[in-house]
Amino acid sequence: MKSDQVLLLVIDLQEKLMRAMDHAEQVYKNTRIMLRACQQLGIPVVVTEQYPKGLGRTVQDISEHLGKHLLLEKVAFSAVNEKTLEQLKSFQREQLLVLGSETHVCVFQTVRDLVAAGFEVYLLRDAVCSRCKDNHKNGLRLMKEEGAIITDTETAVFDLLKVSGTPDFKAIHPLVKD
Repeated sequence: MKSDQVLLLVIDLQEKLMRAMDHAEQVYKNTRIMLRACQQLGIPVVVTEQYPKGLGRTVQDISEHLGKHLLLEKVAFSAVNEKTLEQLKSFQREQLLVLGSETHVCVFQTVRDLVAAGFEVYLLRDAVCSRCKDNHKNGLRLMKEEGAIITDTETAVFDLLKVSGTPDFKAIHPLVKD
């Protein structure tokens, strides 16, 4: 990944949805790490919310760390449609770093459609969740088969940093060593 070519996409980390997730705290922790890294490296952030009237807004544990971001509301499971593609392409970034919920529904369908649209997609396996382990595993497998690169938060952070000893490294490293 290249920090000047990547965009972070946070999918549907919403109040009612996340209450049902077994690994919500892990997802929140890794999302906060990625948000901080993106802020430090100047990486744009896009957030989706699935039917916020019914599922609520992005959970406070994440929304309070978002900073500047583009919010996209949706009712389709996939966040990809003509308007969204235009908005994503306006950032002039070829790589997308994806996290969110649920792994096997909204995340999978969005990733599948992003790959089909020509984006290089990196999925943070430790920052996505489903209500059950089998659905989570199935979603990861399906996205890999579609051409997504399955990675994790720490690997992605260090891949974006490239080298140690820089001011960016010094600001971000403490986040991942805990």
